[in-house]
Amino acid sequence: MLNRVQASREFLERYELDGDNFLKSIVTGDETWVAHYTPETKRQSEQWRHTTSPSTKKFKTTISAKKIMAPVFWDNKDIILIEYLPQGETINAARYCKTLKKLRRAIQNKRRGLLTSGVCLLHDNARPHTANVTKQLLDSFGWDVLNHPPYSPDLASSDYHLFTFLKKHMGGKKFSTDEEVMERSTSEKYTSREIPSDSTLRKTYVNDIYEETMKNIREQIKGNKIWVSIDETTDSEGRYVANVIIGTLNT
Repeated sequence: MLNRVQASREFLERYELDGDNFLKSIVTGDETWVAHYTPETKRQSEQWRHTTSPSTKKFKTTISAKKIMAPVFWDNKDIILIEYLPQGETINAARYCKTLKKLRRAIQNKRRGLLTSGVCLLHDNARPHTANVTKQLLDSFGWDVLNHPPYSPDLASSDYHLFTFLKKHMGGKKFSTDEEVMERSTSEKYTSREIPSDSTLRKTYVNDIYEETMKNIREQIKGNKIWVSIDETTDSEGRYVANVIIGTLNT
């Protein structure tokens, strides 16, 4: 209990000292299992019916055995990094260090200036999080790690403010492959729209979007001389992305 009180007191003292700047510097993360099928909650499966209507029979369903682990990191603005691990793979210290390196790149791309002003990392006391190799890596980053007392699941922000809503959103949805889980589970949650499958996108949307984009470019150029600027960056998954800007030269 003393550790919990001490951790809470330290947090309040930091807030009194730095105010909202302290809250903006916090990046919190944890791991969760994402199943191919998550049953609806009792509240989700409730139905409106007349008092005289016969009760509906509901078959008991269980969570799918197929699942993948997803480390998720977020701050007061939005999710910074989601990394889906290969089927059957879990987190150990070496794997967690790789994820932290991706997180640092994601912060660099998505939160300009945060690495300079200082990152406060909040994660629990799972063994991969507290391993010596992990501590050494975080020390090399220069990040401040907030105190998280042992046996304090109620202080784990991700469990109460993120994963609960994610699992609720996925209730009743079925996914055929790991790739479909990766592409649709969180995308639908944070866009509030149903995302088509890969095959539907390729067959129905990609060609139309490409043709429409090229048509707009041709209309803007209209035979004029052009300039082209090409740059590259990495996304939150560490993949290289090319940015191409095209403009017309005024003569």
